[in-house]
Amino acid sequence: MISLFTFNDPPRPCAYRADETCRMKYEVVGEITPAEYEAKMLAGWRRFGHSLFTHDCRSCSACQSIRVPTATFQMNRSQRRAFKTNADVAVTIHVPEVTREKLDLYDCFHEAQVDRVGWPSRGPKDVEGYYDSFVRQPFRVEEWQYRIEGRLVGVGYVDPLPQGLSAIYFFHEPEERGRSLGTFNVLKVIESAQLRKLPYVHLGYFVEGCRSLEYKGRFVPNEVRSASGLWSPLPRFGGEGQG
Repeated sequence: MISLFTFNDPPRPCAYRADETCRMKYEVVGEITPAEYEAKMLAGWRRFGHSLFTHDCRSCSACQSIRVPTATFQMNRSQRRAFKTNADVAVTIHVPEVTREKLDLYDCFHEAQVDRVGWPSRGPKDVEGYYDSFVRQPFRVEEWQYRIEGRLVGVGYVDPLPQGLSAIYFFHEPEERGRSLGTFNVLKVIESAQLRKLPYVHLGYFVEGCRSLEYKGRFVPNEVRSASGLWSPLPRFGGEGQG
C-alpha cells in the first residue's frame, strides 16, 4: 500500500443520527491491493475511490460494519418476492466506464433521493466527477449493469476481494422502485459470492434507526463489527424487509 496522506474532518452534524456529532478519519492511497484493502475493511474502514475512511466519533458507536456469511444466508419472504419479480432483469458484469446513459441514470436517482429521503440537492454529475468516483480505482472493480429489455435500470459497483465481495454503491431507475432493485442487487451479489465460493459479502455500515442504512440488517444471518473489533451476529432485525 502506498499511503499519500491522512486527515480528520472537523466535527459536524451526523447524517445518520440527528442528535449526534460525526467525526471522520481519512487516508488517501496511491496504491492498495485487494488483500490490503480487505484487511483495512475488517478493521472498520471503507473506501470510495482512492479515499479510505472510518468513523472517529467520540460519543457514539452506532455505525457498525456489516457482512453476510454466504454459506448460511437465507432469503426471507419479501426477498424471495423481489428476486422473483426481477427475473426479467439481465445482469452483466463489465469494466467500469463513463457513459451518458449512466450519468443520466445517476442524476435521476440522486434527485429522487433528494425528495424521498432528504439527500442534499446538487447539480448534474459531470464526466470527470463520475470517472473519479467509479472508474479511477486503486485496483480492479466490477461494474454490474441491470437492464430490462436493453434499458439500463440499475448500476452497481463491487470490489472483488480474496475472501468476499464488497458492495460499494448502487443506483437505479426511480420509476422502477416498486421492483425493490436495491434488494435485488444485494441478493445478486450474495449469489455471485456463493458461486465463487467466497465466504462473505460486505455491505458497508449498518446504523439502527437510519432509514438509508437499516435495511442491511434484513439480510440474515449477518455479522456486525463492534467498536472493540469483534464480529458477532446481529440479532434478527426488522422482520420481513421490503428492500
